[in-house]
Amino acid sequence: MKRLFDGAKILGIEIPYSEKQITQAIVQTVQANKLEECYIRPIVFLGDNKMGLNPTGVHVRVAIAAWPWGTYLGDDGLEKGIRVRVSSFNRHHVNVTMTKAKACGYYINSIFAKAEAVRDGYDEAIMLDTNGYVTEGSGENIFLYHKGTLMTPPLSTGILDGITRNAVVQIAKHLKIPLEEAVLTRDELYIADEIFLTGTAAEITPVREVDNRTIGDGKRGKITHQIQDLFFQIVGGKQAKFQHWLTEV
Repeated sequence: MKRLFDGAKILGIEIPYSEKQITQAIVQTVQANKLEECYIRPIVFLGDNKMGLNPTGVHVRVAIAAWPWGTYLGDDGLEKGIRVRVSSFNRHHVNVTMTKAKACGYYINSIFAKAEAVRDGYDEAIMLDTNGYVTEGSGENIFLYHKGTLMTPPLSTGILDGITRNAVVQIAKHLKIPLEEAVLTRDELYIADEIFLTGTAAEITPVREVDNRTIGDGKRGKITHQIQDLFFQIVGGKQAKFQHWLTEV
């Protein structure tokens, strides 16, 4: 919820509700639709009283969508890992747009990257920045494990400050897995021992292959499995230490 309000502030939008009000509305939406497992998307948008590029005086609207949700990259993907390719489309440069806000319009590059990857027979795309460094997937953050250290690109590369990314950082600390933010090159992906993607939709999905190069043993790695297992325990309400991450419905 904080990221939603931070994003609105970055974009110069004043949300006409409090964090508490929107949280309550989300809970009510899930309850009304009798959903046990679902994807929830609150969205803030400029409304219906004015056309044009000047946002001054335009009504601010809030909508909440919730629908049944399976595994974004497939059940096999969660267990066995997915195949990805490095995209020909770049992640937005930080000087081009406000990359810390999760705005719908920014996803056009992600759509191009995802479509390109699927068309070429892959499951997902990895996007580089304009300097050629690794940023993220089309809709996920990325982690790699190599020589005993878990690594993920820094926020300064223009990646989204992912909720699941932050959860994995805390899980790694809890499991005492060495972790660092690092500027990563494409070839470092190829020699990683393990790679996984994180996101609200993707959850924690292992990567078994990048650009036709097998990662590690070509299956879900030990560290990935360890993090994934604890993550699903937390989401399922089975870890008291992390209970404050959850909202009761």
